[in-house]
Amino acid sequence: MMKLAVLALVGSAAAFAPSPVAQSSKTALNADFSKEIGAQMPLGFIDPLGLVADADQDEFDRLRWVELKHGRVAMLAVTGYLVTYAGVRFPGAEDIPSGFAALDAIPGMVWAQMIATWSMMEAANQDQYAAPWGTNQNGLGDSPAEFKGDFRNGALDFGWDKLSDDAKRRKRSIELNNGRAAQMGILGLMVHEKLGNVDNLLPPHF
Repeated sequence: MMKLAVLALVGSAAAFAPSPVAQSSKTALNADFSKEIGAQMPLGFIDPLGLVADADQDEFDRLRWVELKHGRVAMLAVTGYLVTYAGVRFPGAEDIPSGFAALDAIPGMVWAQMIATWSMMEAANQDQYAAPWGTNQNGLGDSPAEFKGDFRNGALDFGWDKLSDDAKRRKRSIELNNGRAAQMGILGLMVHEKLGNVDNLLPPHF
């Protein structure tokens, strides 16, 4: 779990590099990422590892999607950590501890069920017009997705199409920043659990 969190942070090393508003075709020579979503005060545009120094728009979009996905997973991880730490359990799992201790206490059949669930979620949460996994081997036509990570697939909209461009940009910035915070948050929770002082951050059952 610790390794996954570290990889999540490394995979989003362009964490403070901005996010594209719309997919477009730019070369590395004329691509300007400083105006993209995510480049905001106080840091503005920053790419400490130089991951997008020679990147074109397609490569930037790919890296942004990696960051966005890691952020979404991290938000689920923080929520799951807090919920289980507070003592909430599914029926039949009352004796399963929270945190790292749960890894050795979960029965093998439950692991199998979780892996099957993760696989189904991974298959469902993608651009079905370009499925499977970007190979575009279907007859659904052009994708209506506005950006990588837009998985509405013409079904779940929640009023997105009625929003102005500014409102869309603001909401995408919120998700991106919440994901960045969650990546740091889950890593911090795991580190403090290993240090044995997570209770100082999260008193038992809050």
